[in-house]
Amino acid sequence: MAYDRTDTFVPDHHAPWVAMVTLTILADNRVAVSSPRGLHGEWGFAARVGDVLFDTGYGGVVPENAARLGHPLDAEAVVLSHGHDDHTRGLDAALAHLDDPTVYCHPDVWRPRYRAPEDGGAHIGCPYTRAAVADRATVVEHEAPVEVADGVHALGEIPRPHPDAAVGVVEDTDGRRPDPVPDDQALAVETADGIAVVLGCGHAGLRNTVEYAETVTGGTVRTVVGGTHLVARDEEEVHELVDWLDGRLDRFGAAHCTGSTARRILAERLPDAFQSVGVGTEFEL
Repeated sequence: MAYDRTDTFVPDHHAPWVAMVTLTILADNRVAVSSPRGLHGEWGFAARVGDVLFDTGYGGVVPENAARLGHPLDAEAVVLSHGHDDHTRGLDAALAHLDDPTVYCHPDVWRPRYRAPEDGGAHIGCPYTRAAVADRATVVEHEAPVEVADGVHALGEIPRPHPDAAVGVVEDTDGRRPDPVPDDQALAVETADGIAVVLGCGHAGLRNTVEYAETVTGGTVRTVVGGTHLVARDEEEVHELVDWLDGRLDRFGAAHCTGSTARRILAERLPDAFQSVGVGTEFEL
């Protein structure tokens, strides 16, 4: 994939970069049933994707889970999917195990964020400043796609032709306002079997993310793993999404903020693709 000097992508639709990449879920709401004992779940998400750590979970479980799984945290890059604390609060613990990594994120990751007033208004943004992270890592802010490792693309800000709900509020010089989480991004991994999309929370919308990953890479998405934020959708909306997904995916590992209702619908309607996942789940991409 080629990128021009204006930091926009120029798809060259080259043949996919073909190599085996292992994806390991290191933080999730649940521990996979088949995982070794001693792993810890939490409300959050993190996954190791080859040499890339994607998100860091809420607490300090990522390094411990990685060690128990025999995967020491020696990632060269960290990609933050967005600025909510259940994906960024574990960054401090992760950086303690990494040697001068590069942290990729949207510029809005550092903005103060809160729950909606009717939900208590608590701060839910990244607890670290850019300056504090830059003392321990090289920080690369980006809105356009960036290839963070061979065949692994951080998508940057995702266009949203299909509507998605705002979540919480964000604070800036004009005060607090509804937050559509524009910094939400995902990974697009080129594989011999098509594109694999790894989601943190999917605030940009699953359909928007899949379509943009295909635009950026020039390939076809066949695998989706991670948080989908379908917990915020009613049953009719989930069924409408599944109507669109039906026949598109070989594998769908829905995690984190998918919700029990959406999991049930996905398992019933996409039985050949849906897989139950959690901490300790590994995929060969």
